[in-house]
Amino acid sequence: MPATSAPLLPHLGARWATSVDVTPEAAFASLEASGGDVVWLDSSSSGAHVIGVGSHALVIRGGRATLDGEPIGGDAVAALDQARARLPGAWIGWFGYEAGVRMLGLEPEEGDEAAGRFPEAAWLLLDRWVVSVEGSAQLQSRDGEPWALEQEPDPVPEPAGSVDRRTGRRVDPALLHWRDGDVAYAEKVERCREHIREGDSYVLCLTTAIEGPPIDAIATHARLRAANPVHHGGLLRIAGVTVSSASPETFLHVEGGVATTRPIKGTRRRGDADGVLGGADDAALALELFESEKERAENVMIVDLCRNDLQRVSAPGSVEVASLLEVETYPTVHQLVSTVRGRLLPGLGPLDAVRALFPAGSMTGAPKRRTVELLGALEGAPRGVYSGCFGLVAADVCHLAMVIRSVVADEHGTHIGVGGGVTALSDPAFEVEELHVKAAAMLAALVPR
Repeated sequence: MPATSAPLLPHLGARWATSVDVTPEAAFASLEASGGDVVWLDSSSSGAHVIGVGSHALVIRGGRATLDGEPIGGDAVAALDQARARLPGAWIGWFGYEAGVRMLGLEPEEGDEAAGRFPEAAWLLLDRWVVSVEGSAQLQSRDGEPWALEQEPDPVPEPAGSVDRRTGRRVDPALLHWRDGDVAYAEKVERCREHIREGDSYVLCLTTAIEGPPIDAIATHARLRAANPVHHGGLLRIAGVTVSSASPETFLHVEGGVATTRPIKGTRRRGDADGVLGGADDAALALELFESEKERAENVMIVDLCRNDLQRVSAPGSVEVASLLEVETYPTVHQLVSTVRGRLLPGLGPLDAVRALFPAGSMTGAPKRRTVELLGALEGAPRGVYSGCFGLVAADVCHLAMVIRSVVADEHGTHIGVGGGVTALSDPAFEVEELHVKAAAMLAALVPR
């Protein structure tokens, strides 16, 4: 066994680390081959990768939490807090949207839709993991015991386009079911605008969903990350459910006592100049996004909500808008992004910030609690993992991304959530178009099983 090294990402709490020559893709293929729970925080554009396995899991279904199968009290945040107290270390997982609804003191929507069968929250305590940062990689362990990767299988290929290279098949569009057709979704947008005119809400983040057949979740993630490289990607397989995400949105980053959230509100497709992304059309679309009165108003309203939420756990005077209305460009879309941060009060940590901010304002609207009630009635079904958050909580650090641009799957089928913010200035036809722009990348990534 090679000599031990100083741990990369020391907040993960490794008691043993050693350098290794391995790519993130090969490390994941080796750890995933066992078929159990496995997680990969996948920065396919830049940043650090964490790929790991564990033997302790916290799972919450129907508001009831179990740790390694034994009941544990409290809501989702309280349950994870207790799990961390009993078993310190690095926890990777997700809080689904319905967990956040319960934290607001509301009862989630029920229904037989696929989203309702997924855990409201699931977290895995890492026992053994691989860290990869800027080309340097290490094996690490929680208990201090050395370990080695098994013979490394070939990484999952990254298929191009919508056809699976191995089978020549694609997911049959006839097997994809939209909860709301275009006309029905446009009608719901109009009902949101009625609520705004009546003073019930300022902005409502309306969502819908697409249900599909069982998929090859690993190959789907390979395709999704190849087409949509982002800093906050992830592949989490816990309790029989796989979440594959190419999320561009930071829900919450806490480090050094500073909490940062970066809401995204405002989307435009990328331009297409002679079949190649870029060119004048692309620049014009980015400028149109930046100058849109509707998108700017929507973004600013959510920024104000985030400021209010963060102030509940931050030192007076420390909450600031570090950047406002910046256009960020990704492979398939332009996004309008703002950054809000504050210094946490003494004695408070990452989960206190989660409780103050979750569910995220960018996925609810404002005012939050009343808008969540309105959305529940309009949508009429649970959202599931979609529009929750996923990532890492370890020591006094957390890195959590929004569950957007994501595919959630189990042995029974596939669930893709998609939506957008509705304001008084929203045009129903445009909101429907934006829905399809956002869904396109996930639908193109699906690899049939």
